[in-house]
Amino acid sequence: MPDVSLEDTENSPVQRSAARLQAIFGDPPPFAVVLGSGLSPLTDRLTAPRSCSRADAALPPTGVHGHAGTLVRGELGGHPILALCGRNHLYEGHSVATAVQAVRALARWGVKTLVLTSAVGGIRPDLRPGTLARISDHINFSGVNPLAGHSPDHPAERFIDISRLYAPRLRALLPDLPEAVYAMMPGPTYESPAEIRMLGRMGADVVGMSMVQEAIAAYAAKMEVLSLSVISNLAAGISTTPLTHEEVTEVTRGALARLEAALCTVMAA
Repeated sequence: MPDVSLEDTENSPVQRSAARLQAIFGDPPPFAVVLGSGLSPLTDRLTAPRSCSRADAALPPTGVHGHAGTLVRGELGGHPILALCGRNHLYEGHSVATAVQAVRALARWGVKTLVLTSAVGGIRPDLRPGTLARISDHINFSGVNPLAGHSPDHPAERFIDISRLYAPRLRALLPDLPEAVYAMMPGPTYESPAEIRMLGRMGADVVGMSMVQEAIAAYAAKMEVLSLSVISNLAAGISTTPLTHEEVTEVTRGALARLEAALCTVMAA
């Protein structure tokens, strides 16, 4: 168990959040999942749920529709897990330190495996809306890396090889899911058709506005990382209709059963 104390109120935001998680939920489960847009209803499938608000856990609030802003501990398929309903995004005006605070707090609390989920636009033709994909790699167009700068929450080693960031062992447990390269764009507007053409030519299969900084921070903190994305819409220029956030959340809700099955498979291994 990491050395965190409720009495140590002068510690960093990450340390305070880890201490609150320990105080509220006790010892950490081996798995945690961050639920992206429209995926928070997965917590309705947890048995013996216990929840708290982000404020209770000393985490900044999330202000995006479809991100419930709660933390729920329970069991999924008989396996203990903590679910974070929503995240902080750079496009909300948050610093990268705030965007990865929850992930770093989970690592400091003692969670060993992190599953990051998101809703994304499909670029590759076979990735149709409703598909659940394994992320195998990313292209970071945000210009932001959580290991840059100076902070007590940085790991000692910042010049790390991320070629195996998205754990091959965990991805291999889900061979029926297609793999995809994730391009992170800063948002909050959806990408232009020209940007989508560029991304496709550069090797991106899907596009989103989150996950990458969290994945890097978690990997640097020695967590095993799996990223799963629901194709919620065809990307701009591929879709023949205007993109809306309501469409994103509606399609992702339809993929809950597939996400639940994937999580249970990973946790049972």
